[in-house]
Amino acid sequence: MKIPSIPDSGRRTLLKVAGAAAALFLPLASRAIAADSSRVKIGVIGSGKVGGALGRVWAQAGHQVMFSSQHLDLDKTLAAEVGPNARAGTPQEAAAFGEVLLFAVPYNALLELGQSLGAALKGKVVIDACNPFAPQGDIAKRAIDQGAGHVSAELLPGARIVRAFNAVGYVRMGQAHTDPGKIGMPIAGDDKAAIEIASRLIREIGFEPVLIGGLDKGKYLRPGTPLSGEHTPDEVRKIAATLQP
Repeated sequence: MKIPSIPDSGRRTLLKVAGAAAALFLPLASRAIAADSSRVKIGVIGSGKVGGALGRVWAQAGHQVMFSSQHLDLDKTLAAEVGPNARAGTPQEAAAFGEVLLFAVPYNALLELGQSLGAALKGKVVIDACNPFAPQGDIAKRAIDQGAGHVSAELLPGARIVRAFNAVGYVRMGQAHTDPGKIGMPIAGDDKAAIEIASRLIREIGFEPVLIGGLDKGKYLRPGTPLSGEHTPDEVRKIAATLQP
């Protein structure tokens, strides 16, 4: 069967339409292409506002994401909305699925999760977006006093922890890819390879990661500290330089 040719004028119109459509999704699409050879399976532990926003943009960037929480039906609905790169499961299934795990739960839930997930955490890169608040009990108070970085490492034994996404609103987490590189994302961690992996994932969704130090600096990555809120990468570096050890 002979396929009819498209006149030059029609071809130009199609190319313009296709170009406009591609430009609309360029920030995420370009990152997906760049990361094509290194797609990551991401297990989201806690698929509320923060976990839902981050999981969505990572899935749109081409990674495979599994959402999990205490509400599997809601996770299935969310995964269906996000599209073919998303699925839902239990926290145990998400921990086994993910090469990288995002924890975005109330801080006092980390004790139980660390115990129930156990060996599934060994060697996994964990992006810790959990913030301790005094009303959450003794564990949260200890994290505030001793630093959330070290306490998270105790609660999630064997995980390679990188603290990030601790003081930027969840709405911005889903929007930064539209104007990439403008917002600095302070991060803290001790594992060089884990930091590199987390940094790539952070950069792919529009933030510029800024390493402020090891897990001891995790105490500064929570609301109410000088690093909370939105700052440019240079502003994050300047603030970090003034922080006490």
